[in-house]
Parts: sequence; C-alpha cells; structure tokens
Amino acid sequence: MNWRNILIPIGLLVLLGAAYQNYKWMGVLAVGGGIVMWLMLHFTRLMTIMKRASERPLGYVASAVMLNAKLKPQMPLVHVVAMTRSLGLRQSKDLEQPEVFVWRDNTDSTVTCEFVGGRLRKWALERPAVAESAPIAGPGNLD
Repeated sequence: MNWRNILIPIGLLVLLGAAYQNYKWMGVLAVGGGIVMWLMLHFTRLMTIMKRASERPLGYVASAVMLNAKLKPQMPLVHVVAMTRSLGLRQSKDLEQPEVFVWRDNTDSTVTCEFVGGRLRKWALERPAVAESAPIAGPGNLD
C-alpha cells in the first residue's frame, strides 16, 4: 500500500483547516492558491517530460552504460523517462506487475528495468559480446 496516496491529501486538508482557523477564508484562498500552483508545476513538468520523450524513438537511450550508472533503487518511472528522454520499450503485458521496460543504445547495449508500483525495483545492463577481430598487421606481423 502506498501511504503517499493517503497522507498527501490528508496533509493538504489539515493545511487548509489550519489556514481557515487562523485567517478564515483569506487563508483558505491563499493556501488553495498555493496548492493549485503546486499541482500546475507538477503537471507542467510531466507534460515537458512526455513532450521530450515523444521526440525520440521508443526505447532509445544515448548510452546504456551511463543510464545503468545513474539508476537507483526506488526511482520513479517518470524520472527514468526524464533521464533517457525516451519511453522504454515495454516487455511485459499491459496492467501486469512487474512492468518491464528496455532501453537500447547504438552499440546494442541494453538496460532492462523492472518497475513495481511505478518504482524501479531492479535493472540489468547487457552488452553485446565482442567478436574476435583479425590481427592487425604491424612491423612484426607482415604476412
């Protein structure tokens, strides 16, 4: 159970009640205006993140290794999308927990992230195997 879904609305109601107790309706208007401003800031931030993500290919990241280094446990999905500036390529079915998303870079390195309740639970970096290359001709190897 996510306690934030309960505690934040109760906290806002307590704040509105305290504003009414101290400043009557002027306090309620001031606190209500602050709450509306806070909601508008979060909405604007979310829309900016989604706009940037819509301009990139699905599941693409500039560097999978750097993304792997920046990830932390319990990080929200919205923060990961903001970091990658791309929506992840969904690997799990709709409305199925855990949600699994993959981001890939130009070198075919991938980061697979598992989210439970919108929070990052675990992730894994997978890099392609390096193929054996032919020996480079040098001063001691002139065949």
